[in-house]
Amino acid sequence: MRIIALLILVIPGIVAVYGIKLIRDALFGEFHPVFLHIALQGVAGLAFVIGGIAFIGGFILHRDRKRNLTKGRFQKED
Repeated sequence: MRIIALLILVIPGIVAVYGIKLIRDALFGEFHPVFLHIALQGVAGLAFVIGGIAFIGGFILHRDRKRNLTKGRFQKED
């Protein structure tokens, strides 16, 4: 079970790191031919970073709520 949980966290982490690479490449003018325009490359990179970090944060918040480790505003309302 721990291996599956680790993979669930590693894959979005890799996506977020790739998003950072895309943003950096867009800022320095290195164009990847997959994207039609360099601005689309930067926007896709930003979406990858935000999506990866949001997924990891949501996973950790869900786990902490399940174990009753959250306090205050992060408590699940019944």
